[in-house]
Amino acid sequence: MSSAELSVFIQALGVHAPARKLTNEELSSMVDTSDEWIKTRSGISERRIAAADENPSDMGAKAAAQALTRAGLTPADIDLLIVATMTPDVPFPSTACLLQAKLGLRRDIPCFDVSAACSGFVYALQVGTDMMRSGAYRHALVIGAEKLSSVVDWSDRTTCVLFGDGAGAAILATTSAKNVGVLGNLLGADGNNAELLHCAAGGSATPATPESIKAGKHLLRMNGKEVFRHAVRVMSESCERVLAKCGVKSEQVAWFIPHQANIRILEAVASQLNVSMDRFPSNLDRYGNTSAASIPLALEEAWRAGKIKHGDLVLIVAFGAGLTWGATLLRWHEPTR
Repeated sequence: MSSAELSVFIQALGVHAPARKLTNEELSSMVDTSDEWIKTRSGISERRIAAADENPSDMGAKAAAQALTRAGLTPADIDLLIVATMTPDVPFPSTACLLQAKLGLRRDIPCFDVSAACSGFVYALQVGTDMMRSGAYRHALVIGAEKLSSVVDWSDRTTCVLFGDGAGAAILATTSAKNVGVLGNLLGADGNNAELLHCAAGGSATPATPESIKAGKHLLRMNGKEVFRHAVRVMSESCERVLAKCGVKSEQVAWFIPHQANIRILEAVASQLNVSMDRFPSNLDRYGNTSAASIPLALEEAWRAGKIKHGDLVLIVAFGAGLTWGATLLRWHEPTR
């Protein structure tokens, strides 16, 4: 079968969230904040926090195992592994390679990470889709896994209230059916605004030193006001562009699954698109912003709840540090068992 005949779809989803729930009330005893302040500005009530020995590769492995079971596949069936993360277990080797070993995947398959922050899952999905369309792979595992609690400054009330940990996995497969699965996508970036959401140290430009660690340079910093402004504009434009690319109108889309960053961002994007929030499923109140894990977590929850059905048009869209963004339009495809 030529690559031109292949459609790529999500065959199965899996998720994992750490057991510990950190509520707004608990946070208010750690920093100068309150449940009302956090809810009003973000829509978040609680978030999951990974244990000290629970790494992104561990969470990703659990999410992947669930997806494999749901797909009726074994680790030997996976031909390609892509992990989206901004909080890798270690600088190198890749979290994907660590996850390959934990899952017991074959040793002759490509495994690599994608670093696009909160847009990571959308980036990884497009890379996986394009590789699958070559016809060289039967099943790809695309994972978003994050341990943001490890890079958050727990003394900064403007950021520590927003983020949580978790993982989501999607298994990609191909079919000869037309007009199903991934219909269109786009990616973008603007490195000129990198300072709006960044970690100043920890790389080769500024290696870890006692002084840099004491100064908190290895922790997440964000200009919330500017990130909000860019996020609303770019996410709205990305949705409009991918819909136009596919010849689809917003009213034809059954579900919009946005990166779960902030409820006010979601409401503003829905307003820009003139779409009801009823079509924007959100689990932000229970998980917070889990970066690259947020879309698969929200997508799996909507699917498991029976909201997303075979044939539905689903649009996922994200925005993150970089600055990066991306959108993908799918026609949901439930394979015949």
